[in-house]
Amino acid sequence: MYLCYIDESGVPEIDCGTSHFVLVGMAIEAWDWKRQDRAVSQVKNRHNLYNLEVHTGWLTRRYIEQEKIANFETLDAATRRAQVKKERDAQLVRVAALKGPKEAAELRKAYRKTEAYVHLTRGQRLDFLRELADLIGSWGNTRLFCDSIDKTSFGAIPPTRPPREEAFMQIVSRFERYLDNKGGNQIGLLAHDNDETSADRLTQLMRHFHFSGTMWNDINHIIETPFFVDSRLNVGVQLADLCAYAIRRYCENGETDLFDRIYPRVQRDRDGRAVGIRHYARGKSCGCRICLDH
Repeated sequence: MYLCYIDESGVPEIDCGTSHFVLVGMAIEAWDWKRQDRAVSQVKNRHNLYNLEVHTGWLTRRYIEQEKIANFETLDAATRRAQVKKERDAQLVRVAALKGPKEAAELRKAYRKTEAYVHLTRGQRLDFLRELADLIGSWGNTRLFCDSIDKTSFGAIPPTRPPREEAFMQIVSRFERYLDNKGGNQIGLLAHDNDETSADRLTQLMRHFHFSGTMWNDINHIIETPFFVDSRLNVGVQLADLCAYAIRRYCENGETDLFDRIYPRVQRDRDGRAVGIRHYARGKSCGCRICLDH
């Protein structure tokens, strides 16, 4: 049995946000779940993150408050937290006075998303993510399935399917083909990051795939519709988030640090072709590693 954890990076809407939308499925063998989960916990513990959520996008950001604190790198974790809280409280007061309570509430919300990480410098946070990416890259029985959609390539012509639905079909099709090629009575289960705006639609899509198949194959090995889980409580989805972020940043900006560490886990066929991943650019010429390998 294989568990496939699914998460996304970027904004799926065509006309706003990021230039790319990326969906990743990270498939692991169910029997190996406990060993891999413990390995992730060990990395978290080394960075004083313990059972906290790994949200890559928030971990990689600059925290301006840290840069205002003298000799921040020399302080212990407790002092760092206290000093950042002091800076942030002062900033909330300033924003409330200058821009009003609504803007202050939005800033407070953003602060909450990074509160768990403020005891780490940005360099330490990036090192933490590199360790996790290296861990994923070392798991020989783990496979990545990914669809990266360049939204800028559509121009004035809308896509046939919304990016999220297209990417989901791609992940399901590739995961199903992988299970079929393994032979035997392989079973797959999908665990998707919970998103109230898309859960109903993706459930309907999966039910349709079970009865009618995708554009490329019937579904004979994946059971049930996706289980939607809280990423705060699910390590597998957190790692899929890291992989999706790494792939999007590579496609958008050519960043290779995290990408190179997880890329070996992309599913390949016997000839070495990267069949588990696609960089869709709708006719645009692209010489990226994904397109060359695919």
